[in-house]
Amino acid sequence: MVETGTANAFQVDIEVAPQGESKCFDDDGRLKRTGTVWTASAHIITAVIGSGVLSLAWAIAQLGWIAGPAVMILFSLVTYYTSSLLAACYRSGDPLTGKRNYTYMDAVRSNLGGFKVKICGLIQYVNLFGVAIGYTIAASISMMAVQKSNCIHKTGSKDECKMNGDIYIIAFGIVEIIFSQIPDFDQLWWLSILAAVMSFTYSTIGLGLGVAQTIENKKIGGSLTGISVGAVIDSLVITETQKIWRSFQALGDIAFAYSYSMILIEIQDTLKAPPSEAKTMRRATFISVAVTTFFYMLCGCFGYAAFGDASPGNLLTGFGFYKPYWLLDIANVAIVVHLVGAYQVYCQPLFSFIEKTAADRFPGSNFINKEIEVPIPGLRSPYQLNFFRLVWRTIFVITTTVISMLLPFFGGVAGLLGALGFWPLTVFFPVEMYINQKKIPRWSTKWVCLHMLSIACLFISLAAAAGSIADIIDQLKSYKPFAVTL
Repeated sequence: MVETGTANAFQVDIEVAPQGESKCFDDDGRLKRTGTVWTASAHIITAVIGSGVLSLAWAIAQLGWIAGPAVMILFSLVTYYTSSLLAACYRSGDPLTGKRNYTYMDAVRSNLGGFKVKICGLIQYVNLFGVAIGYTIAASISMMAVQKSNCIHKTGSKDECKMNGDIYIIAFGIVEIIFSQIPDFDQLWWLSILAAVMSFTYSTIGLGLGVAQTIENKKIGGSLTGISVGAVIDSLVITETQKIWRSFQALGDIAFAYSYSMILIEIQDTLKAPPSEAKTMRRATFISVAVTTFFYMLCGCFGYAAFGDASPGNLLTGFGFYKPYWLLDIANVAIVVHLVGAYQVYCQPLFSFIEKTAADRFPGSNFINKEIEVPIPGLRSPYQLNFFRLVWRTIFVITTTVISMLLPFFGGVAGLLGALGFWPLTVFFPVEMYINQKKIPRWSTKWVCLHMLSIACLFISLAAAAGSIADIIDQLKSYKPFAVTL
């Protein structure tokens, strides 16, 4: 999912004294917002289309031609509806003049408060930690895929090109340790542009290769019900139990591809008014979800049409494609470049939270609070070295790197992340905030329907989590720690 837009989604905002609206300032004293429905749509599309698209062909292969597209449409409808509920919570009270909430957490604090704020924060930070692991795995697999595609091109044999990926995971970790020491890395202006270009590069290449492979096959692969019981996939005979677990995991993979609720409020905070920000955001959400779903349908369906039951868990590294090798290399390099930056963008809020908490707890500690100026040739201002930041962020990156070497399963991890984030962040909190915001009477028809939606999505998330965990456990049976291969 993606993904650079989450940079400030959980950071603490500095309140600005209201100055009243003017030509230069909005009603909260901040500079006049200029965003439109089209800029908001672009932000959402850029944030959503990411590494999640790579597993959609595999997800549809588990569900089949009927259930696969149907589930994708279902997730898009739920995402659009709950996003509309969340958009209504941007302002507390009056939709035109109420107090603005600048982040997802601000909205939860204003509308729900109390213990639910802590639960929301815990879920978000655990999710961010998991995303860091998932991105490490995905990036290292793509680096291995570049080496393997070149090897296959030279030798012509897949069997002679077994790769060990530990060195790539370690290399990715070293790069992230260095980048993690750059203050406000997520604020670099060119980062979002680079991420958007990289996302569309590898997604479009994956789609193009799927279309070309389908045309070359002169037939459409797959079946109406997906992988059948008894089919042999990667030397594994699919049993009834595995069919169920794999179908559940597919739900998590699709949910992961649609996750963007954490950044919706932040994007909405860029919109000008009138009309109300909620009205503009609903239109932007409809446009972006429709465009994203159309693109996902193309990628997932053409990938499944090209490879049928053998659709790989990662369309660009599963080696359903071998030619042209140079195009595969470009796609996988784009994935790596994108994920190097996306890792930092997702981790910055977690970094800031821990560092702010430590500073508040130990205000007199030089180790935590002191900034040492280190002059660097070529830079106008000296680098601000903080020992706590150096130690804590390095330990964090090492931890995610080691876990990635222990659990290098992109599909299972992506499905689990999608399951963990879908119900609480995309459905539960938006529904609860909307009910509180609009003061919907308990046991009224709308109140009951909203809670039925939330409960149904809870069961979907639980099923997706169970399927993803079952997949990880199944792969662990034949996996040796610290011996990542492709």
